[in-house]
Amino acid sequence: MTSLTVTGLNKSFGALKVTDDVSLSVEPGEFHAIIGPNGAGKTTLISQLSGQLRSDSGAVRLGDHDVSRLSMPERVRLGLARSFQITSVLPGFTALENVALAVQARDGSSYRFFGRVSDESPLNGEAMTALREAGLDRRAHVLAKSLSHGEHRRLELAIALATRPKVLLLDEPLAGVGGEDAEAFIENLRKLKGRFTMVLIEHDMDAVFALADRVSVLVYGRIIATGAPEEIRNDPEVRAAYLGEEEGEAA
Repeated sequence: MTSLTVTGLNKSFGALKVTDDVSLSVEPGEFHAIIGPNGAGKTTLISQLSGQLRSDSGAVRLGDHDVSRLSMPERVRLGLARSFQITSVLPGFTALENVALAVQARDGSSYRFFGRVSDESPLNGEAMTALREAGLDRRAHVLAKSLSHGEHRRLELAIALATRPKVLLLDEPLAGVGGEDAEAFIENLRKLKGRFTMVLIEHDMDAVFALADRVSVLVYGRIIATGAPEEIRNDPEVRAAYLGEEEGEAA
């Protein structure tokens, strides 16, 4: 397992500073959640971590590798995968074919056999394993366009797992997922804990406090607190800036 270390990360859009000197350390095997109000800079931060967005300054290290200047595909090859925006799901392909294509891409395929991926048993075996880990193996042969929203989220997780990540960035995996689907998804993520280093951005506080080993709170582009879930829940500054507002809305 691999650590993720962020030092002095900054990003501005014109006069608007969106991430402001963000430093963060995620230990190997840790499940680390990042929470914060809308507009806090969470999406920008995870885009900087994944390589989708170039930072103005600061450093991102994946284990011993400085990946600050690497592209998103280069970071994926080193083991840093962003779930839910890592690739586009192909609606006319089955769940199995979508994940098999991710395995194929990871291995550097030229896609010469793009239309025959379903015939490739080594690809299918690994793809089925990823689908099983995401809780979607029973829907392997269903077209992606026929999957429910919750199942689509599971497929995106399976695609990320197919890249053999060392660090997995989970970008609001429960957005739009509710009820039993959400509970099942949280249980899937709990089973993955400890197998990968994971960073979760999520608005569902029940999921955050059920899963996270530590939580960081991002407000106006700055980390205002990091600690165990109960520390964060009881932190007066955090409650004033974010959790109090969330609990009031829930009530």
